[in-house]
Amino acid sequence: MNKTPNVTGEPGGLDELDLRLLSALQNNARSTFADLGEAVGLKASAVHDRVKRLESRGYVRGYAAQLDGKLLGLELVAFVGCYTAPDCSYDAFIAALTAMPEICEIHSVAGEESFVLKVMTRSTAHLDELLSRLKSVPGMARTKTTIVLSTPFERNGISVA
Repeated sequence: MNKTPNVTGEPGGLDELDLRLLSALQNNARSTFADLGEAVGLKASAVHDRVKRLESRGYVRGYAAQLDGKLLGLELVAFVGCYTAPDCSYDAFIAALTAMPEICEIHSVAGEESFVLKVMTRSTAHLDELLSRLKSVPGMARTKTTIVLSTPFERNGISVA
């Protein structure tokens, strides 16, 4: 049984090795168990067991490649605030938004807006077309769009330190 104090302070929480493994995986999910073991000071078999346990407990939701939107022709990034009508059915509203491939993220927020979306489009004309589709979604009262001019910093992942 692992007697190492855990970071969360709860039984079954994460210990320092788990956090270092999560950080290493987040930096390069294609690392071999041997590479990860070298980074955290464990043998590959022990790393394998820990990673599988972290996956089964839901700490690792999946693995994905980080694509370059600009190279793929998605030049424009914007944040769209969605103001919903009082009779909006949130489940149906979110389902309609999720079906739009330009929408990268949907955040339910506090404040005047009900949701804030991160969207990626090819151009301002494409953004205009997306906004027209958004405004036709049942429950949408209005939108407010902020176009991103540049992104001087973007963290890829979650700080686990």
